[in-house]
Amino acid sequence: MNDIMLSAEHVSKRFARHTALDDVSIRVRRGCVFGLLGPNGAGKTTLIRIINRITAPDSGNVTFCGHPLAPDDVFNIGYLPEERGLYKKMKVGEQAIYLAQLKGLDRREAKRRLVEWFEKFGIMPWWDKKLEELSKGMQQKVQFVITVLHEPELLIFDEPFSGFDPVNAELLKREILELRDKGHTIIFSTHNMGSVEEICDDIALINRSKVVLEGAVAEVRDSHRTGTFEIVASAGRLQERPELYQILDQSRQRDLITYHIRKEQTVTVAQLATCVADDVELRSFAEKMPGMNEIFIQTVSRSNHE
Repeated sequence: MNDIMLSAEHVSKRFARHTALDDVSIRVRRGCVFGLLGPNGAGKTTLIRIINRITAPDSGNVTFCGHPLAPDDVFNIGYLPEERGLYKKMKVGEQAIYLAQLKGLDRREAKRRLVEWFEKFGIMPWWDKKLEELSKGMQQKVQFVITVLHEPELLIFDEPFSGFDPVNAELLKREILELRDKGHTIIFSTHNMGSVEEICDDIALINRSKVVLEGAVAEVRDSHRTGTFEIVASAGRLQERPELYQILDQSRQRDLITYHIRKEQTVTVAQLATCVADDVELRSFAEKMPGMNEIFIQTVSRSNHE
């Protein structure tokens, strides 16, 4: 069985004199959270609009579940746009049922699912309130529920944590991961790297309309390793050994000394640990893996200078 749910192949899109997407290709695996990353204006939302058939590419094609993306496929996609679009004057429950029916649910089933989600999110007391009476965070919870209610195979969230406080952002992260674990495929678009490592399995980084980095998060991080280690010692003194490592800096806090070192490529981690332990009384020894925020900044900066 094909494990690719959605693919975009050589997609390009221009608006007047602006190139929004330039020969962009991505592949989204079934049952994973795919991070569509990039700075503001990079082209992420344009690609999402093409996947949702809101606009069409100038060239290239999109495949969904093994066939060319067709009009009826939008019923199997849930889309939470960055610009929220609910009706301010309608009552929350009435509006939610109406939008669920547009996605193919009958009224009774729509209400049953809505009550379940509203109780989970603590918004049931607002059922008969007008949307404009809700806080921004409450409104976003309502729109999230409406997006996932018809249980589509593919869910697309464009900046889903925008405007959420930390508690509700954490709630949303848990729900996204739970949806993934139930078999849904999720595209998560953001320029904020804070949540990427927590919820994304794979990523594609778009900058200036091109894909400049892609792959599994673990593999991307591994490919950006610098061989830098942090060593905390309670006694002894780390000796200079240029053939094995370079001491980048050191600092003392009370009875502990922290060293940052970079090992030579030919030296194994086991050799490094043994050598360091000969010099100092170790409290901790850990490789400093690059975070996605650091990788994002480095990759975008390099792309901008090329």
